[in-house]
Amino acid sequence: MRKATLILDDGTRFSGCSFGAHKNICGEVVFNTAMTGYTESLTDPSYAGQIMILTYPLVGNYGVPASDSWESEHIHAEALIVGDYSKEFSHWSAKEGLADWLKREQRPAITGVDTRALTKLLRERGVMMGRIEIDGIEDAPLNLDYGDINYVDTVSCRDIIRYNEGAGKRVVLVDCGVKTNIIRCLKKRGIEIIRVPWNYDFNELEYDGLFISNGPGNPENCRMTVDNIRRAMLKDKPIFGICMGNQLLAKAGGATIYKLKYGHRSHNQPVRMVGSERCFITSQNHGYAVDSSTLSDEWIPLFENMNDGSNEGIRHRNKPWFSVQFHPEAAAGPTDTEFLFDEFIKLL
Repeated sequence: MRKATLILDDGTRFSGCSFGAHKNICGEVVFNTAMTGYTESLTDPSYAGQIMILTYPLVGNYGVPASDSWESEHIHAEALIVGDYSKEFSHWSAKEGLADWLKREQRPAITGVDTRALTKLLRERGVMMGRIEIDGIEDAPLNLDYGDINYVDTVSCRDIIRYNEGAGKRVVLVDCGVKTNIIRCLKKRGIEIIRVPWNYDFNELEYDGLFISNGPGNPENCRMTVDNIRRAMLKDKPIFGICMGNQLLAKAGGATIYKLKYGHRSHNQPVRMVGSERCFITSQNHGYAVDSSTLSDEWIPLFENMNDGSNEGIRHRNKPWFSVQFHPEAAAGPTDTEFLFDEFIKLL
């Protein structure tokens, strides 16, 4: 193992040993407090452009399963930082070790870092850009501004993809960086799915409902998607959005989005359904949120975060349109809110 150093924008340095690809990179440094699910998180397209810190100290002990359980075809996080990497792994589904996978995917990783101190720093000062430098590697990482890059464009599909053709109701899925388990949840409910790129004008298609997926980066970079959603609203057909989909639907409805100090990335975020005492434990991964105070009278908050009071979903008062900021499809994480897919199907 070579020495590897994480250098934050404020000059703070954290050193450890490289156990991934020997490659210098730059990205937004964020932390994830989940205890398991590193395979799902690393392959979640919403992590594009980010250096992921796992706060759970022991990582890698159950290896990496076959790709059919991943959330996309490859790793999207720029790099991984852990406290203690387990070289030995044991699990019935494991096909290879985490280090081997990271190297094959050309993603750097550092072990031996005080992730507790690093996370406390980010909680106090907020997420910031950082770079990873590996001893002996001279390539200088690019200096990037996370908010200025349209990461959705880098992870969205390029062509239309169809699933369950001819099966029941037809749903257009706007791919802003969709997780595979969202597609699994829709397919098993017996509907036809037309998956389109983030900037595709789907309004010329015949469909019964519109689904807007999760995705990475700043929603302000997805103006074309917002414009297409606004035109779709003229049809009064059901709309359901998840994560980035919540933000884009809110923007189409006239609301404002803001960047959270350090975001929500975990499997244990409590949310409450507004107007009730129903609470759910949810899986989350986002750095931006809807400003509920900017919702017009036609819209109301659907869920709120019980930790910080931030918006976790919206719905229209009269139209069949709603969205959530968390991940009801989970993977990894609790499945408490998967019933929301059924609520969407009932509206079709």
